[in-house]
Parts: sequence; C-alpha cells; structure tokens
Amino acid sequence: MILENLDKLHTTELGIIRIKRSLNLEVDDVVDWCKQQVKKSGQIIRRGKNWYIYTGKAKITVNANNYSIITAHPCANK
Repeated sequence: MILENLDKLHTTELGIIRIKRSLNLEVDDVVDWCKQQVKKSGQIIRRGKNWYIYTGKAKITVNANNYSIITAHPCANK
C-alpha cells in the first residue's frame, strides 16, 4: 500500500516542474507536499499500474511499482 511506502515517493526534475505548474504550487519540496497530501487523502485507488490519490486540492498519480509521482492535477469537483 502506498501509505506504508511514503518514504519511497519521488519524482524527476521535470516532474517537479510539471506538478508545480499544474497546481500553481509555490513550495520548495514538491515531493514532501505530495506526501502530506497522500497522508490527508480520503480516497486512494489502485488501478492497474498506478495509484490515484484524491485530495481536496489535487488528483495525484503515482506509479505503483516504483512510487514515482507521475503527475498531479487540480481536483475538478472541489
């Protein structure tokens, strides 16, 4: 489960840029921000090779095999 492997969460430099741009984040540590969102999440779903984490602020997609944060987008309904 993703909650038991938060220490493995990571992303690339391009992933950081993509996530910051998509969510208009002004944080220094995007990975830590994502970890905090996962901890607070009310809905975590594994579908195929990815985890989908839904928070009040974002939908975060994480690869289930290597825990790489693929992308994050604002939640449309919140």
